[in-house]
Amino acid sequence: MTLTELRYIVTLAQEQHFGRAADRCHVSQPTLSIAVKKLEEELNVSIFERSKTRVSPTPLGESIIQQAQKVLEQAAAIKDIANSGKNQLTNPFHIGAIFTIGPYLFPRLIPSLQKLAPDMPLYVEESYTATLRRRIRHGDLDAIVVALPFTEADVVTQPLYDEPFVVLMNKGHALEKETVIDPTVLNQYNVLLLGEGHCFRDQVLEACPNLKPSIDDPRGNIRTAAEGSSLETLKYMVASGLGITILPQSAAMIGHYSADQLVIKSFADPVPSRTVALAWRASFPRLQAIDAIRDSISDCKVGENFSNEKTV
Repeated sequence: MTLTELRYIVTLAQEQHFGRAADRCHVSQPTLSIAVKKLEEELNVSIFERSKTRVSPTPLGESIIQQAQKVLEQAAAIKDIANSGKNQLTNPFHIGAIFTIGPYLFPRLIPSLQKLAPDMPLYVEESYTATLRRRIRHGDLDAIVVALPFTEADVVTQPLYDEPFVVLMNKGHALEKETVIDPTVLNQYNVLLLGEGHCFRDQVLEACPNLKPSIDDPRGNIRTAAEGSSLETLKYMVASGLGITILPQSAAMIGHYSADQLVIKSFADPVPSRTVALAWRASFPRLQAIDAIRDSISDCKVGENFSNEKTV
């Protein structure tokens, strides 16, 4: 039994598909399949029930997989302890961020961090909150940047900044004449949202509850972008005249559109916003590296307010 085999069965349980699990483990499908079968033979139990369409853990396999996950977490903690005796600002640092933060934070974070810790290579990753939660718990990532609320056992979470939401629209839109946008009027217009699985979608609906009834109403004005879409996709759709959208401030301020195409409008008070936070394992020993990441993000000034009306 090896840590690699344990990692394979944990990943397979998450993906429930040999091909996807092999891709995540960066091995071929036969390699992963043979390793899983070898572990089952060694333990003399069936960890997985296999069918033509999916792979799912057996009841006994569930217990084995849960224990394997704990072992992998402890193995990651051993690596952390070993790294604690080294220069904390020279080893690579692996950081993840949710899709609605990473593309707008990382381009600012990397040059800022290079000034504070020039010898610490930074590996970045973007994903959903649920995926980042697993990866930091397993030790694949050293820290993650997420939107609150976020709670996880044995993970420290520290708020970084508050970021207001804004409305993005075509220049000439009916709402352009408004000084600030009242969220209660948005259900009168075509509003573009991210698909299911994005926490930002949930935050928008929480901030603008009047949009919720329109989601399931085929006559409503809420349009959900295709699965796998991004905030940039929403901006393209707005530029194409398909509607308006709600974005975090950092996403709205970055783009490739001329000043006569898109307009950013602030919300009326109380302005909806999100709190962005940094999270890391409580056992992670490289606190100097965490400080460098936090200070670099602070230097980026991502959460600073901007004037009421701007063009992109």
